[in-house]
Amino acid sequence: MTRGRIRARLRRSHLYTFSCLRPSATEEGAHPIEGPGYSRIVYCNQPLMHKKKPLKYRSNYISTTKYNFLTFLPKALYEQFHRVANLYFLGAAIISLTPLSPFSAVSMIAPLAFVVGLSMAKEALEDWRRFMQDMKVNSRKVKVHQGEGIFDNRPWQKLQVGDVVKVEKDQFFPADLLLLSSSYEDGICYVETMNLDGETNLKVKRALEVTLPLDEDEAFKNFSGTIKCEDPNPSLYTFIGNLEYDRQVYPLDPSQILLRDSKLRNTAFIYGVVIFTGHDSKVMQNATKSPSKRSTIERKMDYIIYVLFSILLVISLISSIGFAVKTKFYMPDWWYLRPDDTTDYYNPKKPVISGVSHLVTALILYGYLIPISLYVSIEVVKVLQASFINQDIQMYDEETGNCAQARTSNLNEELGQVDTILSDKTGTLTCNQMDFLKCSIAGTPYGVRSSEVELAAAQQMANDLEDQAVERSSVSRQKGKQQEIELETVVTSKDEKDQKTPIKGFSFEDDRITEGNWLKEPNADVIMLFCRILAICHTAIPELNEETGSYTYEAESPDEGSFLVAAREFGFEFFKRTQSSVYIREKYSSSGQAIEREYKILNMLEFTSKRKRMTVIVRDEDGQILLLCKGADSIIFDRLSKNGRLYEPDTTKHLNEYGEAGLRTLALAYRKLEESEYSAWNTEFQKAKTSIGADRETMLEKAADMMERELILVGATAVEDKLQKGVPQCIDKLAQAGLKLWVLTGDKMETAINIGFACSLLRQGMKQICITGINSDAKEVIKENVMMQITNASQMIKLEKDPHAAFALIIDGKTLAYALEDDLKMQFLGLAVDCASVICCRVSPKQKALVTRLVKEGTGKTTLAIGDGANDVGMIQEADIGVGISGVEGMQAVMASDFSVAQFRFLERLLVVHGHWCYKRIAQMVCYFFYKNIAFGLTLFYFEAFTGFSGQSVYDDWYMILFNVVLTSLPVISLGVFEQDVSSEVCLQVRLILGWMGNGLYSSLIIFFLNIIIFYDQAFRAGGQTADMAALGTTMFTCIIWALNCQIALTMSHFTWIQHLLIWGSIATWYLFLLVYGMFSPTISGNAYKILVEALAPAPIYWTATLLVTVACNLPYLAHISFQRCFHPMDHHIIQEIKYYKKDVEDQRMWSRERSKARQKTKIGFTARVDAKIRQLRGRLQRKQPSSLDANSPMSPSS
Repeated sequence: MTRGRIRARLRRSHLYTFSCLRPSATEEGAHPIEGPGYSRIVYCNQPLMHKKKPLKYRSNYISTTKYNFLTFLPKALYEQFHRVANLYFLGAAIISLTPLSPFSAVSMIAPLAFVVGLSMAKEALEDWRRFMQDMKVNSRKVKVHQGEGIFDNRPWQKLQVGDVVKVEKDQFFPADLLLLSSSYEDGICYVETMNLDGETNLKVKRALEVTLPLDEDEAFKNFSGTIKCEDPNPSLYTFIGNLEYDRQVYPLDPSQILLRDSKLRNTAFIYGVVIFTGHDSKVMQNATKSPSKRSTIERKMDYIIYVLFSILLVISLISSIGFAVKTKFYMPDWWYLRPDDTTDYYNPKKPVISGVSHLVTALILYGYLIPISLYVSIEVVKVLQASFINQDIQMYDEETGNCAQARTSNLNEELGQVDTILSDKTGTLTCNQMDFLKCSIAGTPYGVRSSEVELAAAQQMANDLEDQAVERSSVSRQKGKQQEIELETVVTSKDEKDQKTPIKGFSFEDDRITEGNWLKEPNADVIMLFCRILAICHTAIPELNEETGSYTYEAESPDEGSFLVAAREFGFEFFKRTQSSVYIREKYSSSGQAIEREYKILNMLEFTSKRKRMTVIVRDEDGQILLLCKGADSIIFDRLSKNGRLYEPDTTKHLNEYGEAGLRTLALAYRKLEESEYSAWNTEFQKAKTSIGADRETMLEKAADMMERELILVGATAVEDKLQKGVPQCIDKLAQAGLKLWVLTGDKMETAINIGFACSLLRQGMKQICITGINSDAKEVIKENVMMQITNASQMIKLEKDPHAAFALIIDGKTLAYALEDDLKMQFLGLAVDCASVICCRVSPKQKALVTRLVKEGTGKTTLAIGDGANDVGMIQEADIGVGISGVEGMQAVMASDFSVAQFRFLERLLVVHGHWCYKRIAQMVCYFFYKNIAFGLTLFYFEAFTGFSGQSVYDDWYMILFNVVLTSLPVISLGVFEQDVSSEVCLQVRLILGWMGNGLYSSLIIFFLNIIIFYDQAFRAGGQTADMAALGTTMFTCIIWALNCQIALTMSHFTWIQHLLIWGSIATWYLFLLVYGMFSPTISGNAYKILVEALAPAPIYWTATLLVTVACNLPYLAHISFQRCFHPMDHHIIQEIKYYKKDVEDQRMWSRERSKARQKTKIGFTARVDAKIRQLRGRLQRKQPSSLDANSPMSPSS
C-alpha cells in the first residue's frame, strides 16, 4: 500500500490555520442526537443490517426521467388529453360508435389514435434518452468492501447504506460518505465541489483521528461502528451526527462528510462509509422532479381552441334548432320520409328530442373547425426543428466533439421568447483558468499585452477618430503621443501574441523582465522579492511531468496556479515541498548559475473570504524571518507602514487601470521580522490555535491581524479570468437583443464580482448595490436590516438623474434567504429588475431554484436557466427553459435540461437564430391552421343550411380524412420547418389570430357561395344536365385545396425545392387520388365512381370555377401584403429587400443603419463597457486639448 503514498507523507494539516486544525473530536464532546429529524442509524461495514425496515433506506439508483414503465401510459395519456382538442375528439370518437354520427367510426377514431400515438411515441423516445443517461451514471464503478479485507468494483446503483468504499484520485464520490482515512497520514483529503456549489478552489476535508489507522484494505476486515445522524436534507453546508466506535462516541461535522458528485483531487485515495444514498443524498435532495413544461404558444392555443369550440357550439345550436323546426313543421308534409313510421331522431311529435340528438350530430359534423392535426403537425415540425438544432455545425465544439442537442422539442419556440437568463458562473461563464497578464513592481508597470476590453475600446476609438476628421485631431496626435502609443500597443500586441507558443496560465509579455532581463532593471532587488512572494506564498503542490520535464501545480485556486507559472517563467521555479519547507530553483542570478533555495515554513495564514489575504512566515537560508503577504489592495494598503508606502501612488494608479481593463488584481507586500518579535507572537498564536471554545476563531483572527501590520508594498498582479471562448461577445449580443442576465453562483462574493467585471456584467463606474446581512442572533433584526437596504437601494435608483448611470445588485446567500421570504420577495424582485445586472453569491442549489421561480412567476416572462453542474439542476428544471453545458465534468445538468450546448457562446445562436425561427414558424403555422380549418369547416355549415339542417355532409368521408392528414398538412409542415425571415415581431396576438380567422371566414364564403351561384342552374354535362351533390362537393373541395395551398405559398418568404414539391405536390396528389379512388368499385367509391374522368375533367365549368374561386380567395391577402410592403413595410421586409438587391454589400451605411435599429441600448455587456471607456478617453482628450491650446497661444506668458 505504499504506492501513491510517497508524496503523501506530509502531514497536510500543518499547512493550515483556519480551515483544518481543530481540537480533538473527543475533547469537544458528542452531539445530542435525539428528536425529530435525527433518526438515521447507519451500521458501518454491515450493509446486511439495512436490508429490512426500519433500517432499509433508499437505493443508490437515481432517475431524472419523467416517466417509468408503470406510470408512462397513465401519465402520457393524461398529458395528451390535457389538450382541449384531443379531449373533444375523444368524445367525438366515442359518439361515432352510435347512429348519431354523420361519419363512420373509423374516420373519427383513426386520426385521433394516430395523433395521440405519435405524440406519446415522441415523449417515450425523449424519456428513453434521459433513462439511458441515468444508466450511464448508475453504472459507474466504485471499489466496495466485500468482506475479509477485499475490495472489488461494484456499480453505483448497487451501493447500500453502511458499505465501505474506496475512492481513488479524480473519481466522483458515489454517495454521501463519512471520511474514515486517506492516503495522507493525518487523514486530509482535497475535494473539488464544482458540481455542488460552483467553486473551483479545493476544499480540505479531514477524518477523525480515531479512524486514521484504517488506511489499508486489510484494516477493514473486522471494522464496525455505528453512525447516528440527521435525516436526509438539502443543506450542503451542515451535518450533525455521532460515530460510535471502540465504545467511544465522537461528534461528526461537515468537514468529515464527502458529498455525492464532488470529486477527489490531489489525494491518491480515501476510504469512506456510505451514509446517504441515491435520492437521499444532499445533491439529489436539492433536485426537483422533472416538470412537464408547456410552451406559451401551446397554452395560447388552448384559449384559441376554446374560442373555436364556442363558435362550433353556436353553429351547432343554430343547426339543431333549425332541424327541430323543420322536423316539427315541415316533416309531416314530406310523405316520402314516412313521418308516420320513424325513430325518435326524426319524430315530428318529439321535436325537442330530435333537436337534441341533432346537436350531437352537428357537433361531430362541424368538428373540422377544431384542427385535430394541429397538435401532431406541430409535434412533427418541432422534431424536425430539433434535428436542425442538433445538426447545426455552427454550434459544434471541436475541442469536446459535442454539438448542441435539443433533448425535448416541446419548447423550441420558447427559445425566441426568453426575457431573462439565469446563469451559473463556474464552468458556464468561465473555464476555470487564470492568465497572468500584467503586473506593477516598484511603481513600474510591466506587461504590454492588452485585455479584450482595451482592444475593443482602442479599435472603436480609432474608428471614431477616422469618421470625425475634425481640426483638433492634429493637436491630439501631437500632444497626446503617449496615449497613441498605448492604443498602438493595444492593437498590435494581438499579432505578436499569435507568434509564440501559448503557456497555460501565462499571457504576460514584456522583454524587460522575461529571460532574466529583470537583472538589468533599476529595481532588480524588488523584482526578485516580488517573484519570491509569488513562488513561496501559496499552498500548492508541484508535480513533475515526466514527458516534458516541467512542473505543473495542483493549486487550491486558479489564481494561485497562474502566479506559480508566472514565477517559473520569470526564473523562480517552485519544484518541491516538504512538511516544513518549500524549495525554489532560481534560474537567473548575478553569478549566472541556477541556485536552489530552501525556505522553512514557520506559519501559514491561509486566504478566507473574510480575511481577503494570505500570509506565509518563512525563514530563509540566511536565518532571516520574512512575512510574505498577498491580498486585496484595500486590505493590504490599510496595513502598510509609513516607510512602506513608497510605491503606493503609482501602484494605485496601475490597479485602477487594470480594473478598468477587466483584470483581477492582488497587492503583494512583505515585512522582515526580528527573532524575538516572532517568538513572542508565535507563543500567542499557538495558544489561540490550541484553545477550545467559541472564541477560538476570534482569537486566531486577532493574533493574525497583530502580525500582518507594518507591511512594505512590493507591487501588484493583474490576471485575466479566462472566460469561456466568446462569453463577453455572447453576453453583449444578448443584452443588445433586450435579454437580461442574472448570475447565480455558489462562489464567494469577491470571485463573482471579478467574473462580473471579466464578462462585462460589471464595469468601472457602475454603481454596485451590495446587500449583506448584519451579524445578529435575532432573525427579525436581520430581516428588518435587509428590508431597509432594499428600500434605500430602490429609492436611490429612482432619484438617479444621470441617463448613463447603471446599477448592479450583488447579494449573498444568507441575505437572499430573507429576501426570498413571502413578505419581502416582490420588493427584492422590483429592485433586481431595475438593476442592469444581478449577481447572487454563495447561493445553494435550492436558492437557485427559488430565485428562478421568483423571476418566472414575478415577471410573468419567459426565463432560461443555464448551468453545467449538479448544483444547477434545480434552477434548470424550474425555469421555463433549461440549458445544460455538456463537455465539462458531470452530466447531471445535461440530463435535467431541455437543451444542451457545449459552451455558453452557443446560447446566442440557439436563442437569436433558432429561437426566432422556431417561434416565427410555429406562430405562422398555428395561424394558418386556424385559417384553413375555418375556411373548410364553415362550408359544411353553409351546406347544412341549404339542405334543411339534415346532417348530410357535402364531402365524401375519404375527402375529410385526407384533408388534414395529407392534402393540407405537408405544406404547412414545410412552412414550420423551412420558413426563414429576419425579425422577431410576429407573435400570437389576438389581433393577428382574428385577422387570420377573418380571412378563413371570407374564404369559406367565397368557396361555397361562388360555387353555388356557378353550379345552381347551369348545365354541367354535355347533355345539359346540372351538377349533382357529388360533383358540387368535389368541385368545392378542389377549390379548397387550391385556395389553401396558394395562400400558404403567398405566406412564405423563403422557398426551397422541398416547399415547392410539397405545396404543388399536394395539389397534384388530390387529382391523383380522385383518379385512383374513382376506379374502385362503386361499393367502395360510392358517388365518386369515375367522377374525375367522366364528370369533372370534361366539364370546362369545373376548371373555370376552380380558377375563379382560387383567385377570389387570395386576391385580398395579395393586395394587403403588397400595400404593406409598399407603404408600411416592417423591418424584415426592408432587410429582405436590402439582401435581395445586395444593398448590404453596395451601401454599407444603409445596412449599418438598419442593423442598428434592431439593437437595444444596454447598460451591460462589452459594448456598454467600451462606450464607457470611450467616454472616459474623450473626457481626457477634452481636458488635455484646452491646456495644449493655451500653451501654444501667442498671448501666453512664455512668449
